[in-house]
Amino acid sequence: MRIDTFNGETDWAKLAAAGRQAEAFGFDGFAIPEITGDPLIHAAMVANATERIQARTAIAVAFPRSPMVLASQAWSIQVNSGGRFALGLGTQVKAHNERRFSTPWKAPRSRMVEYVKALRAIWRCWELGERLDYQGDHYQFTLMTPEFTPAKSNLPMVPVYLAAVRPKMIESAAGVADGLRLHGFCTKKYLNEVAWPAIDRGLKSAGRSRSELDVCGGGFIMTGPDEETVMKNREWVRYRLAFYGSTPSYLPVMSLHGWDDLAQKLLHMSKTGQWKQMAAEIPDDMLDEFCVYVPYDQLPKAIEGRFGGISDTVEFLFEDDTDVDLAQDVVARVHQIESRFEAPANHYG
Repeated sequence: MRIDTFNGETDWAKLAAAGRQAEAFGFDGFAIPEITGDPLIHAAMVANATERIQARTAIAVAFPRSPMVLASQAWSIQVNSGGRFALGLGTQVKAHNERRFSTPWKAPRSRMVEYVKALRAIWRCWELGERLDYQGDHYQFTLMTPEFTPAKSNLPMVPVYLAAVRPKMIESAAGVADGLRLHGFCTKKYLNEVAWPAIDRGLKSAGRSRSELDVCGGGFIMTGPDEETVMKNREWVRYRLAFYGSTPSYLPVMSLHGWDDLAQKLLHMSKTGQWKQMAAEIPDDMLDEFCVYVPYDQLPKAIEGRFGGISDTVEFLFEDDTDVDLAQDVVARVHQIESRFEAPANHYG
């Protein structure tokens, strides 16, 4: 099993230091969200500060960015890191696309599939010398002159990960992406009854095997050196559950558990600005459905029990002052958990 850590730091010096620490701890990847900073810039910072770890956007919002612009940014990070970049993309929700990014919202599922195919067409043009001729319903790319063609990289194609919550998007991601990033707002019941049937449908429709898809996440993992720290970190999840639970896009997860009334209450509280009061509405038994929370010494067993046979990559944090040897021991034990994903040697085929 692969292990990523994550960091939303926006100070470049602190971000670089966090990347070096994550590499020393033994993590495989460093996931960077798009919250208050640009994840492409921050991925470049992490990649430049490290030697082994993979930098990954988790996620970059796709539709406000042209695939051509993003292809160039991803290519630059991949080349300068020696092939240690992965591009995680997500649609975000309608309101943010239209009202925060001033971006049209239409056919997000088919548009995202085309987005991935367009990226790969551009990269094949640059790496293999293929004529650029991608023509879809949403994107068309047919011009690439030598002046704007980067030098051949001699590296694997940038792997593309798609974030998904609803079954149709999960199915599409399983059919086209190198990796599927399941949301933290995901219970084991939702994994088993909704996500995995959708993954199977997507793989089957694309003629792909399970080993071709890196399934990431599917719940929150909170840990620490002792019970007090674990419980403190668990409260962060309580706030996140309230935030996500108030969003209509995540209603299918709530409905599966019969939490529709709570979802409506949280939505009303969000609309009336009661953000700080929302977390108190999340009961402990709901936290248990979404979250693994145990001290370091129990973490590998807990991860195997919750994610084993389901996820190929999990994501968690160590406290900053964690002893390096301790962190490396925990990571090594999680690495022993079986994974079904087999990364291809060269994505260009």
